[in-house]
Amino acid sequence: MTEAKAAAGADMPGDLGNEMLGFVNELKAFRTDIQKRLEAQEERMTMLDRKNILRSRAPLSIEADAGAPHQKAFDAYIRHGDDDALRGLPLEGKAMSTTSDGGFLAAPTVALQVQDALNVTASLRRVANVVTVESANFEMLVDMGDIASGWSTEATAQAETGTSTVQRVVIPVHELSAMPKASQRLLDDAAFDVESWLAGRIAEKFARAEATAFISGDGVNKPKGFLTHARAANASATNVQIGTIPSGATGDFAATNPANALIDLVYALGAQFRANGTFVMNSKTAAAVRKMRDTDGRFLWSDSLAMGQPPQLLGYPVLLCEDMPDIASGSASIAFGDFKSAYTIVEHPDLRVLRDPFSAKPHVLFYATKRVGGGVIDARAIKLMIFG
Repeated sequence: MTEAKAAAGADMPGDLGNEMLGFVNELKAFRTDIQKRLEAQEERMTMLDRKNILRSRAPLSIEADAGAPHQKAFDAYIRHGDDDALRGLPLEGKAMSTTSDGGFLAAPTVALQVQDALNVTASLRRVANVVTVESANFEMLVDMGDIASGWSTEATAQAETGTSTVQRVVIPVHELSAMPKASQRLLDDAAFDVESWLAGRIAEKFARAEATAFISGDGVNKPKGFLTHARAANASATNVQIGTIPSGATGDFAATNPANALIDLVYALGAQFRANGTFVMNSKTAAAVRKMRDTDGRFLWSDSLAMGQPPQLLGYPVLLCEDMPDIASGSASIAFGDFKSAYTIVEHPDLRVLRDPFSAKPHVLFYATKRVGGGVIDARAIKLMIFG
């Protein structure tokens, strides 16, 4: 082909032949360049298709990229147990300790998903004091008294006055665990959102377990709930006991003026705590309370006027916790207090996830643990209504 064109150009005048040869060479170079561009474009489109398939699943966070090293390593570990990629990443760990050896910390975004799910759960977390710790215990000093004082004159010698009593309260951190499972075939499906499923399963288990413990936990390998704290009749309760107010009848409110017991419960709480007071009860108790009216026939219960705001009883917010006991003989079904001052929840910020593909073949177990504790810091800031 080239020789034929050259021969044809030889019969033309010199300038015209040279221009023709130059045009043919430029045309060949242009054709070669177009071919390379098409091949490069095809390769880029293939890579884009792969990225779109990966990105069709929700990422661990809005900042995560399917090509990021942490994302690739975590995905490979969750799906196939491949921990080689994890070894070179700067994951947080505590060497030579029973809480970290053999396990891997979940990506921080997974822990954030779990924490969000816990916050929207109806538990004491909404009103209690939540503290993040790095140790096995949390200690707090509580001033249980006041400094005494007295009047004096210029000529009178000043006598020694009493000092306040400071009490140290220790809250241990316990381990909360969950172990959901999934089949390996399901994990191999590229369209399945592994991260969201894992976070949802863990959040569901953790939320139910800790919400119950914060209210009625016995403190043995779990947080100690405020209902299991020492208590006594409000008139004789000490600074380390939760005061109780009778409802007026056994297993029920008084037949006459039942709302009076609620008013007594509110004003049994000290004025320094009452401004931040919150009622805590379950739905069955709330159904009985919201039927009460004052002497003018107005309901004591008022529903929220804004989205996300709690209902109010006697002007104070109500938190519905289904772990509170139903109204029964001797039950403590209603609590009122400043829980920010009274109850503290302590937790570790990290969440550990250990993948186990061997114990439940053909399923893969995901053993997740979170360390959390809780306890009453100041018993004076809570009052309980006893139905009996």
